[in-house]
Amino acid sequence: VGTLPGAGAAEGPGGDAPSGYDPELWAAMADQGWPAVERPESEGGLGLGLVEVAVLCEQVGRSTAPAPFLSTVLALDALCGPAAPEPAGAAGEWAGTWARALAAGEAVGCVAFSARPDSVAVGGRAGAAHLTGRADPVLYGPSADVAVVTTAEGVFGVALGDQKRPDPEPAMDRTREVGWLELDATPAVRLGGDVALARLVDRAATGAAAEMLGGAARVLEMSVEYAKDRVQFGKPIGSFQAIKHRLADALVDVEWMRSTVYYAAWCCASDDPEASLAASMAKAWCSDAARRVLATGLQVHGGIGFTWEHDLHLYLKRSQLDQVSYGAAGYHRDRIAAMLRARLAAGGGVL
Repeated sequence: VGTLPGAGAAEGPGGDAPSGYDPELWAAMADQGWPAVERPESEGGLGLGLVEVAVLCEQVGRSTAPAPFLSTVLALDALCGPAAPEPAGAAGEWAGTWARALAAGEAVGCVAFSARPDSVAVGGRAGAAHLTGRADPVLYGPSADVAVVTTAEGVFGVALGDQKRPDPEPAMDRTREVGWLELDATPAVRLGGDVALARLVDRAATGAAAEMLGGAARVLEMSVEYAKDRVQFGKPIGSFQAIKHRLADALVDVEWMRSTVYYAAWCCASDDPEASLAASMAKAWCSDAARRVLATGLQVHGGIGFTWEHDLHLYLKRSQLDQVSYGAAGYHRDRIAAMLRARLAAGGGVL
């Protein structure tokens, strides 16, 4: 299980707040090319796609690794992916500079996503935009060097410095930091419109779902192992029907999570027309399924599962933050309904 060696605890209004990330772990990830997993080999990347990113996200969730992997990969794609600005322009040059730093692991990116499109307003004129408002809590915002911000008008990039980074806020998840990104006429660079926004939401939802899959799968394994070892009334508790049925249901949930995650990752990687629908379905399903699997884990472990001496609480808290990051299940169900409604209105079918 990941820890935060060398990371301090910042005092917040509600108590201690996790701050920072494991720099040695992040450096090791960068050395192996994790941030640049989707960059072409000609540009120093690995030349892979979102399916491989999902594999890595699953492992990050499985180990509760304290590293800004997903947020940096999402920011990198927004800066230099297919929906990013043309490299020849000023916006493209700005984005390219940050993209190179992120790909090399020399900088950290974050995504300020808000389910309320009007929470961040766009002002200024073409080429000199600025943002005002407050996005939803941002994972790794307090340590990020550049932020990608979603608005009703598209996606924007904001360079963060010591004066612009948010303070770490107290959060249930002790393995990651989170902060409110306050924008007050903050200079920003436009990275794309509706197409870029949809791509970012799809990728973020898929990555978060993959992290939840990794955590849920590990908790299921821990629960099965414990049920085999824990003896009550002279028998392993795993022999009791009530325990077996809960673990069987958890296995079904985990396998469905795996199917939805990797189908969504494949759709996004191949630009399939179903990408947005698949991504929102994966996020909605995994958010609900992870909650059920973690509840089963707590019930099977009994009293030890509620203590800080056991790792289960780390998975529970991390999963709960993932469930509300990049749109909670309710947001993605509404998104699914809107897409299907538009399809039906155009004379198409649901399937």
